[in-house]
Amino acid sequence: MLKRTPLFSLYAQYGAKTIDFGGWELPVQFSSIKEEHEAVRTRAGLFDVSHMGEFEVKGKDSLSFLQKMMTNDVEKLTNGRAQYTLMCDEDGGTVDDLLIYKKADGHYLLVVNAANIEKDFAWLKAHVFGDVELVNISNDIAQLALQGPLAEKVLQPLTTTDLSGIKFFAFSDDVDVAGVKTLVSRTGYTGEDGFELYCRAGDAQTLWRAILEAGKEEGVLPCGLGARDTLRFEACLPLYGQELAKDITPIEAGLGFAVKTNKDVDFFGKEVLKKQKEEGTTRKLVGIEMMDKGIPRHGYAVYVNGEQVGVVTTGTQSPTLKKNIGLALIQTEFTILDTEVEVDIRGKRLKAKVVATPFYKRTK
Repeated sequence: MLKRTPLFSLYAQYGAKTIDFGGWELPVQFSSIKEEHEAVRTRAGLFDVSHMGEFEVKGKDSLSFLQKMMTNDVEKLTNGRAQYTLMCDEDGGTVDDLLIYKKADGHYLLVVNAANIEKDFAWLKAHVFGDVELVNISNDIAQLALQGPLAEKVLQPLTTTDLSGIKFFAFSDDVDVAGVKTLVSRTGYTGEDGFELYCRAGDAQTLWRAILEAGKEEGVLPCGLGARDTLRFEACLPLYGQELAKDITPIEAGLGFAVKTNKDVDFFGKEVLKKQKEEGTTRKLVGIEMMDKGIPRHGYAVYVNGEQVGVVTTGTQSPTLKKNIGLALIQTEFTILDTEVEVDIRGKRLKAKVVATPFYKRTK
């Protein structure tokens, strides 16, 4: 039996086509992936991301605990701010990437990837020490994401809180949005401005309907996983299981900014990651653009002079750029810009070249 979010019963009303996504029955699209992608890039789109996991961490030793478990410097977090970080194992392999919200001293909210909820919780629980209370509240919380340049304009009429005061990677708790108590965070996974909204599971349908109604005149569309993937890919935001995995370190994935090896705490994987930061890695994540006609897909092999030098982690035809592009983890010596490589697409070696990333960056 596939798991369902609190919004599942509404999907059919909006024409959703659902798929099995890591054990969840979720919408891949409502209208079309390209239409939804374009709505987010030019107007705004609303996503149901209630499959994501949420853990609460409380207690006077919470900070010490999180410093040991996370690669980023959690001590730098102030109340009302969010931080992107990763959890690694002893070998520097990635357990997950996640967001941490600091609600107050000794009170944090962790938001983890849906496919990793049980694994992440077990990993954290196995290492709890001192006065730390760790609770999996995933089933109680729904998460919606309103993303796009018109996100603030659409959401503002639904609340008396001044949304312009919520800066990037900041949040406000207990915000009344259309009568629903909501944590409003200026974060997202699309490369656009926007908000991630956390509310009680029972209030999700009210919030969903209110936002779509408020955004009707602006052309706001309900959006599925398909557009979420093409949007995050163009912005080069990693997907666990593709750009990140147990055998891919954050440094190899180009996420060194979230790995603070200079913090005076021994976190998991610190020594390996410190060495990789100082000495470099044997492989790196890079952007590639197809020169021959073909689309690079996840798992396709990358070659130079007949030798396999890497693998595509994500690839598609970019709806914004109208080009066939990919992200590939390849041997460092072949990662210089404009280096020619070949991608094995259905048994044919097709030409591509290494290009700069991110593929898309919004104009502020």
